[in-house]
Amino acid sequence: MPVNVLEYATLFQQELDKQVVAGAVTGFMEGNAGLVSYSGGKTVKVPKISMDGLGDYDRNTGFKKGAATLEFEPFVMGQDRATSFSLDSQDVNETNFVASASNLMGEFQRVKVIPEVDAFRLSKIATLAIAKAGNCVSYGYTPIATDILTKIRADIAAVQDVIGSGVQLLVVMSILTKNVLGNSTEIVKQLTVGGISPVQAGIMTTGASIDLKVTMIDKCPIIEVPSALMKTAFVFADGSTNFGFKVADDAKNINWIIMAQNTAIAVCKTDTMRIFDPNTNQDADAWKLDYRKYHDLFIMDNKYVTLKVNIKEAAV
Repeated sequence: MPVNVLEYATLFQQELDKQVVAGAVTGFMEGNAGLVSYSGGKTVKVPKISMDGLGDYDRNTGFKKGAATLEFEPFVMGQDRATSFSLDSQDVNETNFVASASNLMGEFQRVKVIPEVDAFRLSKIATLAIAKAGNCVSYGYTPIATDILTKIRADIAAVQDVIGSGVQLLVVMSILTKNVLGNSTEIVKQLTVGGISPVQAGIMTTGASIDLKVTMIDKCPIIEVPSALMKTAFVFADGSTNFGFKVADDAKNINWIIMAQNTAIAVCKTDTMRIFDPNTNQDADAWKLDYRKYHDLFIMDNKYVTLKVNIKEAAV
């Protein structure tokens, strides 16, 4: 076995992990996993703090005794995904293996892994919001140019009314919905561009036409997502007869998700990147690349107040 096979695996794993974070529109959610306790197996534990509020001070007895509790809320990891690739030894030699494998796995990440991870996370946020019900979700709105901005601002205000205006909110929006927003008849008064100049923002204006490159609504950045990924449910193939994922038959369309940056905790770990050279591979005279991704998304109970999902179809 070439002595550098293990180095290949380590290198590819590091690069793949970086690519997922950089390429995924939901990559910012992984930054919320810093406090997650993960020691192997299926369970991760997230710290949860609860405490009492203020009471009256008594001049005779002094302070009232409140309680503060730190506990770890357990969540079970559910997405254990994997696949294996084979590169024939006659097509790849030792000198160009790195380039060939890098191209293969890089393209695999770009067109297969990243879209699936985004689809899973966005659909799970919607699924959790639907299960929680209450103010977390609203149904039955088809975006139109005459009132879309009013609808989005109303959802933002509904969240801010609970958590205050000091918490940074994000608007995750399908590109088709964003296009309707761009044609909004209310846009001149209500849509701003990040507080920077048109030149800095990359805005080109011709007469009354405005091409907005960086947009915010009420200081909430908009993250654009392909509409194919903004669904409430997907089917993830098990690899027996099919691979990848597809939209579930009963899926609904998500217009937008309003959420704080720390609403969702995305735990994403490439557990294994294994490479076997042709002499070691017992199945074929080929390089064998095994790839496994173990990931999931969780929302703490106290974070649902920072979430609002707007769905196009009616609830039933």
